[in-house]
Amino acid sequence: MPELKRLHAGHAPAVLAFELANRAYFAASISDRGDDYFDQFIDRFAALLAEQEAGICAFYVLVDEDGSVLGRFNLVDIENRGAELGYRVAQRVAGRGVATANVRELCRLAPVQHGLRTLRAAASRQNVASQRVLTKAGFVPVGPADPAHLGGEPGTWYQRNLVRQP
Repeated sequence: MPELKRLHAGHAPAVLAFELANRAYFAASISDRGDDYFDQFIDRFAALLAEQEAGICAFYVLVDEDGSVLGRFNLVDIENRGAELGYRVAQRVAGRGVATANVRELCRLAPVQHGLRTLRAAASRQNVASQRVLTKAGFVPVGPADPAHLGGEPGTWYQRNLVRQP
């Protein structure tokens, strides 16, 4: 059974494989990362780990039984007990509830592991699948998102208030 795990250095090869295998799929609904991302992957990955170590961000990967990455779930810009949520899942598991289940799991973990009370996420108008994931995971629309934040696409900010479980 796939498991949501905190990102660590050993995940680098599987994360790169995930990003390469799904590049065209992701580019159909969100901005492509560009060739520089892949050319500089090792340095970028090290920077992510440094941000995570500093407490600025928290990165998670959904790891399949064979060690491959099925998804990435990120909490970025952690401050004032809030963060921005970002996620992406592999094409081979898309449409099966994987994103929704793991966004819900991250919403459960965020208050306990990171002391968060609020999560925000932006979805472009064209990314109906992401809008569905967010609403199924308990997020509500709270206003327009700056197109610059979504690769030039208009969109909506969603928010979810978190409750720490006893």
